[in-house]
Amino acid sequence: MKVLVIGGDGYCGWATALYLSNRGYDVGILDNLVRRHWDNELGIATLTPIAPIQQRIQRWQDLTGKSIDLFVGDITNYEFLQKALHQFEPNAIVHFGEQRSAPFSMIDREHAVLTQVNNVVGTLNLLYAMREDFPDCHLVKLGTMGEYGTPNIDIEEGYITIEHNGRKDTLPYPKQPGSMYHLSKVHDSHNIHFACRIWGLRATDLNQGVVYGVLTEETGMDELLINRLDYDGVFGTALNRFCIQAAIGHPLTVYGKGGQTRGFLDIRDTVRCMELAIANPAEPGEFRVFNQFTELFSVGDLALMVKKAGNSLGLNVEINNIDNPRVEKEEHYFNAKNTKLLDLGLQPHYLSDSLLDSLLNFAVKYQQRVDKKQILPKVSWHRK
Repeated sequence: MKVLVIGGDGYCGWATALYLSNRGYDVGILDNLVRRHWDNELGIATLTPIAPIQQRIQRWQDLTGKSIDLFVGDITNYEFLQKALHQFEPNAIVHFGEQRSAPFSMIDREHAVLTQVNNVVGTLNLLYAMREDFPDCHLVKLGTMGEYGTPNIDIEEGYITIEHNGRKDTLPYPKQPGSMYHLSKVHDSHNIHFACRIWGLRATDLNQGVVYGVLTEETGMDELLINRLDYDGVFGTALNRFCIQAAIGHPLTVYGKGGQTRGFLDIRDTVRCMELAIANPAEPGEFRVFNQFTELFSVGDLALMVKKAGNSLGLNVEINNIDNPRVEKEEHYFNAKNTKLLDLGLQPHYLSDSLLDSLLNFAVKYQQRVDKKQILPKVSWHRK
């Protein structure tokens, strides 16, 4: 089966491409490599040194004998996208090719527009290319749990059944995104839903929680295959950032009260979820939504867990509650459903002391690469 991984040079995309290749899928990577450019623009670097994509793919082939096709270009360029799809002829497309940082999207007008154009136009081009020439191809699209916001009712998986004035219908779950990035994901979901309803395409929207971890079986095989690990105030995610802060003796930066609760999952579960969605495709005309996370934690609880794990390794870990740069509820009800991937056979890796130890040890190993000036948040949601 041929699977094209758009955004295959990124954190989730690289791990997924290798995982699928290792399991016998014929994999192609399509990427414009802009994520590396944004690091240069912002003056930041991943904690782990990552090799050029061509070198990574060559090392993978040397180690496993498995080749991965590479298409370097931008899916906002429709001619390039069409040409790449016709060259590769995928049965399924895994779409990670989006600007994925909420803070990046909130830097200023320019970054908000860049995020929306990159994400919405790129996905729209993909839908039209599928409609024209690949109508049976299954789109597996990375969404985000952030589309839902923090409603005061249970979060269902994509749809909610409503009774109103004596009538009943099942409708898309209401969305309350908290950044220009999350808003772009909502637009994507609406566009994909439209393409399935009107054109009969098939798609699975994976509303993913916050991912943590570095190693999968494949990325741990060789130093040249190592995945990126972001800790900075723009691209760093909570648990990864906390572990790196603990490793270098920097107080853990909890935004506001720390009661913000989110879904989390291990990078090893991300790649498995992708495989489950590909192996069990949506029907023609169907727009499926899976909530892709394994556990719910508040940011404050995560910080306490990292502090405890760090102390057990002999690290002196402090927690600082700092002013919240975001506009969000810091204490709220949050109960989200996540049964569909479990029903398909996902066996989750839960956050454990041993995993925290391994993440912390990883952070200690590369601590000399940390730029302490990049740790604190520099982007504010508030009107100036």
